[in-house]
Amino acid sequence: MDTSDLIVRDPRICGGQAVIRGTRVTLRTILASLADGDGVEQIVRSFPTVTEAQVRAVIAVAATAADDDLPLPGAQI
Repeated sequence: MDTSDLIVRDPRICGGQAVIRGTRVTLRTILASLADGDGVEQIVRSFPTVTEAQVRAVIAVAATAADDDLPLPGAQI
C-alpha cells in the first residue's frame, strides 16, 4: 500500500511527527486509539477529519515498521 499521499512528515507540523495529510492527527494518536481497543469506525467518529482509508494506511505503516524491527528467527537478542 502506497501511503505517501495519506501520511506526511513536516518539521512545521506537530514537531515533525508523522501525521495524516491535511490534519494535525499523528500516527501515534491513531495507534494509541487502536491499542485502547477502538475500532476503525470509532476512530473516524472521534476524529472527523480522518477517513477510514487513512486509518488503514496508519495500520499498514505500523505493520511495515514492526516487520522491519523484529529480530530474525533464532537471532540472539
